[in-house]
Amino acid sequence: MVHEDLRLKERFGFVRQCTEAICSPLAPEDHVVQPVVDVSPPKWHLGHTTWFFETFILIPEMKGYRAFDKNYNFLFNSYYETVGARVVRTDRGNITRPTVKEVLDYRKYVNEHMNHFLDSQEELSKSLSDLMELGIQHEQQHQELLCYDIKYILGNNPIFPVYLNKTLQEFNEPARPEFQHVDGGVYEIGYNGDGFCFDNELGIHKVYLHDYAIMDRLVTNGEYLEFILAKGYEDFRHWLSDGWEWVKNNSIKAPAYWYSLDGHWYEYSLNGGLKPLDLNAPVTHVSLYEADAYAKWKGLRLPTEFEWEVACSRHLGVNDNSNFMESENFQPMPQKGNNNQMYGDVWEWTNSAYLPYPFYKAPEGAVGEYNGKFMINQMVLRGGSCATPKDHIRATYRNFFHPHLRWMFSGIRLAKNQ
Repeated sequence: MVHEDLRLKERFGFVRQCTEAICSPLAPEDHVVQPVVDVSPPKWHLGHTTWFFETFILIPEMKGYRAFDKNYNFLFNSYYETVGARVVRTDRGNITRPTVKEVLDYRKYVNEHMNHFLDSQEELSKSLSDLMELGIQHEQQHQELLCYDIKYILGNNPIFPVYLNKTLQEFNEPARPEFQHVDGGVYEIGYNGDGFCFDNELGIHKVYLHDYAIMDRLVTNGEYLEFILAKGYEDFRHWLSDGWEWVKNNSIKAPAYWYSLDGHWYEYSLNGGLKPLDLNAPVTHVSLYEADAYAKWKGLRLPTEFEWEVACSRHLGVNDNSNFMESENFQPMPQKGNNNQMYGDVWEWTNSAYLPYPFYKAPEGAVGEYNGKFMINQMVLRGGSCATPKDHIRATYRNFFHPHLRWMFSGIRLAKNQ
């Protein structure tokens, strides 16, 4: 086996272990519930990420391989029409069988066969190596989704169970925000490198940007609380029409996981459970509607995804203090030193619709369903979060969600014209 394939095998084993480590604090009962349609049971994530390797690598590529259970293709297929029928997403919480133990046995079975398969190859073809890499990156995406879903499951439990208790470093109040000027001009957008990227990052193209400025840190809980106290949720003038209807129809009064109790604000966190709101930490679990309304209230706006990418790659850059999954904080942290928070902490809403870049072409086969068919009615977020693996993010990474969603670690960076 060549060195690159050995590296893939080691990364495969590491990523697979990380997924199970995320689930290790959970009770069996935590693995099976689905409180809302956007949340998948942790057991389903464990099965689906295993199904991906079995379906796309072992079954077509490993001679003599026998599927662990013929029913699992139906149970753990997510949205791949090419692969066949599947359980409707809303019914994933009904999958009480197989048990958690049986799904872990499934993971062990597939892991062992994957290792045997990789050991048997003198050299992987480029197409197979690319598929292996996609599988690893896909599982890292589900590790982040696991964090969202576990937080929703525990955070909506009446007794607010604690996922973990880690002593967090205390930080001073963040510095007064400054705005970084970016000259207008023609910039190249999209991935242009030799490493991995998702197909939605491809299609290098040029965009013209007018002069603009972008905030050098994220909006904090304390700053967002000012919007709440100013009755921002009660004033239609700040809101997009769809957002105002969403606020009224769902009685939205604050970000998700915020609670006002006896005149004090609390927030549910994976780290520590229900605790006093940290005013210095970045605000998170806000929808695009809330982010946009806050920006309008401040007389500012959200950046476009192109403005964000240019600012990140050419101006504000990367900092070693970024708060990723590896930090094991599992919550956004206050600004530390000169960290501009472009990476980690929270995914940053942009004012850009999720659309294909010029020259975009979906790959052939089932993997062509990975991104392209979702390029409608969603908005782009950039930068990663406290639940993102560190090696999974880059300046060109395009995340996307519907504008009303906020169970993910989503936050706000402001921009303005100049």
